[in-house]
Amino acid sequence: MTKHFETYLENAGMAEHTVRSYVETIRLFYARYDSMNRSNLADYRAYLIGNFKPKTVNLRIHALNKYLSFIHKETYKIKGVRDWKKPSLENVISNADYRLLKRRLKADGLDQWYFIVWFMGATGARISELLQIRADNVRAGYVDLYSKGGKIRRIHIPGKLQQEALEWIQREGLDRGCLFRNRYGDVITPRGVSMRLRDFAIRYKIDPAVVHPHAFRHLFAKNFLDKHNDISLLADLLGHESIETTRIYLRRSTSELYHVINHVVTW
Repeated sequence: MTKHFETYLENAGMAEHTVRSYVETIRLFYARYDSMNRSNLADYRAYLIGNFKPKTVNLRIHALNKYLSFIHKETYKIKGVRDWKKPSLENVISNADYRLLKRRLKADGLDQWYFIVWFMGATGARISELLQIRADNVRAGYVDLYSKGGKIRRIHIPGKLQQEALEWIQREGLDRGCLFRNRYGDVITPRGVSMRLRDFAIRYKIDPAVVHPHAFRHLFAKNFLDKHNDISLLADLLGHESIETTRIYLRRSTSELYHVINHVVTW
């Protein structure tokens, strides 16, 4: 399909470097997801915003939208980040809903999903990173990830989560391979996680817009800054190349601003 897309772009008269960039964007998308649907596109947009500068985000979104036109899915097109500087951060799950989701998953015996949610909320891991976690990582208390250029990023596993996860690992016999698997024994896909989280949100009457993998990374970041106001350290923990990317977590969501104003403005 990418070869046909490349020909389509060339026939449209696009520059050679633009064609390469657009084709590479589509290849990278399909390396993360097995289909191009609204849920995956929304999750990918959140991933781009959390990890790249606005210019790069918009370039990749433009490439995706061009591809959506090519495959006749114009209604799936996603918005760029022209409102990047808006003074709020939306679609962040609240601590109350996070606790509710964990509590209900555990009560319903959905231990794997209980730990998926907890690991995301307590480590700030990207979904692709979460799905690499193994039993030996939990025993060590951290996961070391190697990026291009030999750089190492360490994801720390908090003690309380580590202890409870080790008990689950022993109980379920999960000593080999990655922890989070589907019923066929394969590692769950990012798309699979996104779809199940949406199902759980609907089941437990939580707004589905705030229950997606990247929402828990947002939650981790905001909670970290609330309790330990060190944005430089947070940038390292999240694996951001630029601290400017991390500054989005200094903003408030619209609902938070509403409560602040109601509390402060009494005149």
